[in-house]
Amino acid sequence: VQLVESGGGLVQVGGSLRLSCAASGGTFSTYAMGWFRQAPGKEREFVTGISRRSFNTDYLGSVKGRFTISRDNAKNTVYLQMNSLKPEDTAVYYCAGAQRLFTSPDPSTYDYWGQGTQVTVSS
Repeated sequence: VQLVESGGGLVQVGGSLRLSCAASGGTFSTYAMGWFRQAPGKEREFVTGISRRSFNTDYLGSVKGRFTISRDNAKNTVYLQMNSLKPEDTAVYYCAGAQRLFTSPDPSTYDYWGQGTQVTVSS
């Protein structure tokens, strides 16, 4: 399975970005999907995840109410809508897939990773 993120960039504080992650080479609907991020000098952290059929989502506390994860299984794509961005959201964002029903905040439990896309929020 190959995962390719897109949509990152430079945005001002309070702005919005929409990240996309396109999957190929596997049966996308059998994967729980997650978004992680890694800032310089910090460990990779779980941002949000979504179950196979979108029935369950989970969010990092600091992004609740600002970020929204969604998926379109017909398009083999998962999205991350990011609103009200803050400087502390600056990081490389990665999408990841795990062949199970539910998502998990533990990055070691994911089978596939994208190459990452840079998000920079300027103040």
